[in-house]
Amino acid sequence: MKKILISAYSLGLGGIETSLVTLIKELEKRYKITLVLEKKEGIFLEKISKNIKIEEYTPSNHKNIILRKTINMIKQTIFKIKNKNKYDFSVAYATYSLSNGFVARTASKNSSLWIHLDYLAQNANNKEKTKEYYKILKCNQFRNIIFVSQEARNNFVKLFPEESKKAIYCNNLIDAQNIIEKSEQQIEKEDIEKINKKDEVIFLNVGRHDEKQKRLTKLIQVAKKLKEEKLNFKIIFVGDGQDNQLYKQQVEEQQLGDKIIFLGKKQNPYPYYKISNCVILTSDYEGYPVVFLESMILKRPIITTKVSDYKEIEGKFGITTTKEIDDIYEKMKKFIENGFELKEEFNIEKYNKEIIEKLERIINNN
Repeated sequence: MKKILISAYSLGLGGIETSLVTLIKELEKRYKITLVLEKKEGIFLEKISKNIKIEEYTPSNHKNIILRKTINMIKQTIFKIKNKNKYDFSVAYATYSLSNGFVARTASKNSSLWIHLDYLAQNANNKEKTKEYYKILKCNQFRNIIFVSQEARNNFVKLFPEESKKAIYCNNLIDAQNIIEKSEQQIEKEDIEKINKKDEVIFLNVGRHDEKQKRLTKLIQVAKKLKEEKLNFKIIFVGDGQDNQLYKQQVEEQQLGDKIIFLGKKQNPYPYYKISNCVILTSDYEGYPVVFLESMILKRPIITTKVSDYKEIEGKFGITTTKEIDDIYEKMKKFIENGFELKEEFNIEKYNKEIIEKLERIINNN
């Protein structure tokens, strides 16, 4: 049985972590897996099988630069002695953690870097800034670079045409059966009382409360305009994050407490899809949003800004909008008045099968 090492930051609640747990669950059927975490913590730790070996590699963040560099040099040396090319395949799953990259590159000659975001979009199409970031990640030292978004891969290749052969588009696996089963669970009574649906159109936003990326202030501004028109709707926020208090303050100031409901972070958000009419995404940038897949599996239409791979949604599974407040408003108003009929049924078996076959080729270096 081939040995695989996967390096990640932690197993806290989030889209990347959810995808990682699903990936490990699939790969452990065929491979012996070691998971190396920068922080051995998170709500999803209990989801990892006992057959998976979990280790921790945490670089020093000591304030003294000389001491920090010395400690990290010693840690790297020890890790190299123990793990240098000991694995048949390795992958750095958390791009934002530089130590993840070191761990994966050390563990195997057949190493991959897993890219979850379109960094050109994140950097507002600043090519030089994006190129510099990819260089910091040492992309040239990985055998393969895996992108969950076709658009992110294409943008990377434009910046680094010499790396095009190693740039691979491979979306995240999704555990559809688990999502469907969890969606049938009961919603907390307290949440039902907060939502108090009265023939209202319910919009659902699921995700991290981070204004730089998610732009939920736009959704709050749109809600104000929709309320002024006396339209019958509510918006449910399922999530938490650094800007949660900012959003609550804005909702209070705009007197939108009857229209925007904060339910906090949920380990199981799927029952909230079932009571919603539409999923709403207002992000400036994404990789391939997990909420796309979750919505398609649970047969809920989506209104989304034009983030990576939005064309897979457009007209079939939902409605796309520009990132302008007026356009988001128009699309939400149209949905409240007319709804949206899904044009296709998502073929999850075909979707996962193609990903597994691609992963097999990458792991076996074909």
